[in-house]
Amino acid sequence: MKLTTKLLATAALATGLAGAAFADGHEPLQVGFIYVGPTGDLGWTYEHDQGRLAVEEHFGDQVETVFLESVPEGADAERAITTMILGGADMVFTTSFGYMEATNAVAGQFPDVLFEHATGYLREHPNVSTYSARFYEGRAIQGHIAGQMTESNIIGYIASFPIPEVIRGINSAYLHARAVNPDVEFRVVWAYTWFDPAAEGAAAQALIDAGADVILQHTDSTAPQAAAQEAGIYSFGQASDMAQFAPAPRISSIIDNWAPYYIERVGMALDGTWEQADTWDGIGPGMVEIGEMTEAIPEEVRASAQEMIDAIAAGEYHPFTGPINRQDGTAWLAEGEVADDGTLAGMDFYVEGITGDIPN
Repeated sequence: MKLTTKLLATAALATGLAGAAFADGHEPLQVGFIYVGPTGDLGWTYEHDQGRLAVEEHFGDQVETVFLESVPEGADAERAITTMILGGADMVFTTSFGYMEATNAVAGQFPDVLFEHATGYLREHPNVSTYSARFYEGRAIQGHIAGQMTESNIIGYIASFPIPEVIRGINSAYLHARAVNPDVEFRVVWAYTWFDPAAEGAAAQALIDAGADVILQHTDSTAPQAAAQEAGIYSFGQASDMAQFAPAPRISSIIDNWAPYYIERVGMALDGTWEQADTWDGIGPGMVEIGEMTEAIPEEVRASAQEMIDAIAAGEYHPFTGPINRQDGTAWLAEGEVADDGTLAGMDFYVEGITGDIPN
């Protein structure tokens, strides 16, 4: 891949390393990251940025990293990605579903730049790869715990946008909560944001007012943790540990570990072995982790949750194993049948037992 020397085109680009050259005189590979939220969200974007820092630490002066944070999805993303490339980026990671079309549009204009898009599915050009985590595996563990921790039998779920990734998580958490507590009820509030502490906090409070005594979230701020702590109910960390924001009665978290993937793919770019790929990893490979299960969880529940973690990691258990019906009661998976990745990737329906509609 041709490496070029260009000045960064905007002061908004934050540089991780100075422009140190290789010992043999070659310029460092400039790797860019486009973030949907601030690096200080201590959730989704924070963990992607931890991956960026891991790349810096691993490769030293072979790479230079840059990032743009809080980039809106849509047309603004296309402009931000283009600006980053004009500033010298040789490889760009776009880290939110809503960057999918922008990533592919810009990739067509810059065929010598490598693009990696998180959680999407479009690869319209040979220089675009996609990657995601099987978050639904972690949601299964959360549901298993939540179903046994609730006393009101009402579990609240703060959802971001009605895309397959989020719908999969709701379904997985519900199925595993219901498996241990047939009386459990899920109440879903759609926040229509990835990161908005005020909106997320309001959503959490609405669920608490409706009787929820356990809160799950697929949004990125710690605001739901704070609301849960103030109300004295249980919550789970999202994307990162978040332990310092709700030490009690927080019970666990789902953690996204991007560092190994970023190191692997940047290494391939450096040695010329990068190829287009579609990666979807989970608990087994370590892309999805379960944070500490605190002592607020009864010992037997911790033990059964760990058994499920181990079974998923070993490939002995799949969270979407039949019998499972769709919300309208029609059969989806027969006894022992496992969902295929194609259906999961495009999931646009609730499973039986969840009330309410998925927004358009």
